[in-house]
Amino acid sequence: MIRRLNHAVLFVRGAIVSSEFYIKMLGFEVSGSMGTTGVFLSTPKSGNDHDLALFGVGAHAAASEAGRRSVGLYHLAWEVDTLAELVEVRDRLAASGALHGATNHGVSRSLYAKDPDGLGFEVMWEVPADVVDPAIDLPGLAPLDLDADIARFGPETTRNR
Repeated sequence: MIRRLNHAVLFVRGAIVSSEFYIKMLGFEVSGSMGTTGVFLSTPKSGNDHDLALFGVGAHAAASEAGRRSVGLYHLAWEVDTLAELVEVRDRLAASGALHGATNHGVSRSLYAKDPDGLGFEVMWEVPADVVDPAIDLPGLAPLDLDADIARFGPETTRNR
């Protein structure tokens, strides 16, 4: 049976431009390349050969119509270890204009953003199971208040794995 997602592959207009975005915004590192046509990225804590591969198809490529006029992937969700890291990512995404949403899902806290090609992704922190309060951490959609979450959980609380 499936254990986890190992990596994602995206077709983008320019592999270099997109890789620079993911490096700057999310802290990915280059783990390999195919010149300017393909870039392989990994997260610093990953043991994978790559977590994200970006293949450039050219500036002429049309924007994805997935979810608007065609089927397709909605988004990928990248997980951070702590709320402090989520705040750092939020600030970088907001400063770049890529952030377009933030939600408290009860059992997780999520940021939603778009990369240079308009492809959506999520960056999330999962509430550790041992501190979930079923009375208030109900699955759903609520406004994200990271200051309140840090006051409640602490900035460095991590999920037990």
